Amino acid sequence: MSYQAPYKDMQWLVEQAYQTQQLGNLESLQDFDLDLANAIMDEANKFASGVLAPLNMVGDVEGCTFSDGQVTTPTGWKDAYAQFRDSGWIGLALPEEYGGQGLPKYIAQPVNEMWLSSNLAFVMFAALAQGGSEILLKFGSDELKARYLTQIVTGEWTVAMALTEPNAGSDLGALTTKAIPQTDGTYQIKGQKIYITYGEHDMAENIVHLVLARTPDAPAGSRGLSLFAVPKYRVNEDGSCGEFNDIRCTGIEHKTGLHGSPTCSISYGDNDACVGELIGNLNQGLMAMFVLMNEARLSCGMQGVGLSELAFQKAQQYSKERVQGAGADGQRVAIIEHPDVKRMLLNLRSESFALRSLGYQIAALIDVAEQSKDAETAQAAEKRIALLTPIFKGFATEQANELVGDAIQVYGGMGFVEETGIAQVMRDVRITTIYEGTTGIQAKDLLHRKIRMDQGRCISELMADIRDVVEKSPDSVVNQRLGQVLNQLAHVLDSTILNPSAELAQLDAVAVPFLNALGGICCAWQLAELAQQAQVSKAQDEVFFGNVVALAEFYSAYKLPQAQAALTTVIEEQNGVGNYEF
Repeated sequence: MSYQAPYKDMQWLVEQAYQTQQLGNLESLQDFDLDLANAIMDEANKFASGVLAPLNMVGDVEGCTFSDGQVTTPTGWKDAYAQFRDSGWIGLALPEEYGGQGLPKYIAQPVNEMWLSSNLAFVMFAALAQGGSEILLKFGSDELKARYLTQIVTGEWTVAMALTEPNAGSDLGALTTKAIPQTDGTYQIKGQKIYITYGEHDMAENIVHLVLARTPDAPAGSRGLSLFAVPKYRVNEDGSCGEFNDIRCTGIEHKTGLHGSPTCSISYGDNDACVGELIGNLNQGLMAMFVLMNEARLSCGMQGVGLSELAFQKAQQYSKERVQGAGADGQRVAIIEHPDVKRMLLNLRSESFALRSLGYQIAALIDVAEQSKDAETAQAAEKRIALLTPIFKGFATEQANELVGDAIQVYGGMGFVEETGIAQVMRDVRITTIYEGTTGIQAKDLLHRKIRMDQGRCISELMADIRDVVEKSPDSVVNQRLGQVLNQLAHVLDSTILNPSAELAQLDAVAVPFLNALGGICCAWQLAELAQQAQVSKAQDEVFFGNVVALAEFYSAYKLPQAQAALTTVIEEQNGVGNYEF
C-alpha cells in the first residue's frame, strides 16, 4: 500500500492547536489562517503520496553506494529532490527574504509529518536545512547570511551537521577537531567526523557542513567548542561554487534501516586546505548548535508519529484483507474482526493520534514564542516548549518502536517477510530513540534541567493546565482516571524528584520511567481534551467524533495504567540498579 495522509485527523488537530494557542490573536499571523493551512496540507499530501511514498521501498532496497569519495543516492532520489526544491517545500517555514515561504510552524508541522511518513530516509535533509538556517539567522553575521542563507533556504545547497567523532559521541566535550586561525579571519579545519547525515550526496551542488571544532587556546571540555560553516566547495564573491574545500567522504555506514539516507564519515583538511568561517562567537558553538539540535529533536518526535501512522495504515489495511479464523457465528472473517487485533490497532491509533496532537500543540507554541509581542506570553511559551521537547522526543520514539512491533504482530508471519514493507518500518524506526540524544539523555535533561533546576515551576504549570481539563468534565471516567494519575505524579514530584536530599544516581536510574510516565500523561491529557471537543461537535460527524471519544476511553483504560506503573517504579526504586554487580 502507498501512504495517504490522515487528512481529516490532521485538519482537525491543526484547528485545535490553532484555537488552543490563540494563534488568530497574533497580528503577524493574520494572513496565515486555517484555510491556508488546509490548502498547503492538501498539496503536500499529493506530493507525499504521489512522489515520495513510491520511492520509499526503492531507497530501502537499493540504498546508497560509495565509490572514491562520492555517494550515489537511490534511483529517483535526485529527481524527487529537484521537485521538492523547485516546489519550495524546503523553505516552507523560513523567511521570505531568503527565498522561503515564511509560513508558521503550526502549518509546517503536519506537512513535515507527511514527509516523515511517506519517505523518512529521503527527507532527513529537511530538518537540517531548517535548523541550519535558524542558526545562521540567530548567530550568523550579515556576511555569512548573504553567502549561505538563500542557497540553503531554496534548496540549492544542503546542510550537514558535523558533531560526532570516533571517540566522542554524546560527550561533546571530548571533541578534538581543530580550527586554526588564519590571517584573513578564516580558520583551517582539520579532523574527522562520523555519523553525518547527507554529509556527501549527489542531489545538490554544494553541502554546507556545520562543524564543531576547537581553537588552539580554547578552554577544555564543551566550553571550548566553536561552530564553523565549512562548505564542500568554497563560495566565490558572486555566490557561485568555487574550488574544492578539502572535505573528503571516507565511507558510508551500512545501517539497520534508513538505507536511502547516506550516513557519512568525513575527513576535513587532509591536505591542510579546508577553510571554515566562524558562526557567532568563539567558544559558544554548542549554544548555537543546540538551535539545530532542538529542531532535530522535535523532528525526531514527529518521526515517531509519522512512522507510527504508516505502521497503522499498513496494519489496518492488511487486517481487512486477511481472512483467518471464525467469528462468533462460526463464519470465516477478516482478522480485523478479532478482538485482540482490534486492541493492537487501537493501540496504534490512539497513541499516534495523541502524539500527533501533542506535536501540533508544540508547533503552535513555537509560533507564540516567536510571534507574540507580549514578552511574558512568549517567555511562558518558550518554557513550555523546553519542558515538552524531551518528553515528546523520548516518548514518541519509544512508543513508535513498540507500536511498529504491534503492527508486525497484526501481520503475523507475513510481518517477518520483507515484501510487505512493514519490516522496513521496524528497521527505520529503530534509530529514532538513539540519534539526537538517546532516551536516557532526554530523560536526564527533563529531570534535572527542566524540572529540578527550576524547582518544578514549569511542570506545576503544566499539571494545572491538565487539571483544568479534568475539572471541565469531572463525571467522565476518562477524566477521573487522569485526575488520579495527576495526584500520583504530584506525590512523586514532592517525595522523590524534587526532594533536595534525593540521590542523583537513584534519580538517574528512574529518569526514563519518569519520562515515560509524563509522556503517557501528556497523551491522556490531549485525548481527554479532544474528547471534550468531540462531544460538542459529535452531531457534525458522529463516526469521526465518536471515534475520538472511543480513543480517549481506550487510552485511559489500556495505556494510562502504564504511566501509573512507571510512577510506582520511580517511588519504589531504592538504588536497585546499583545493587547488581555486573
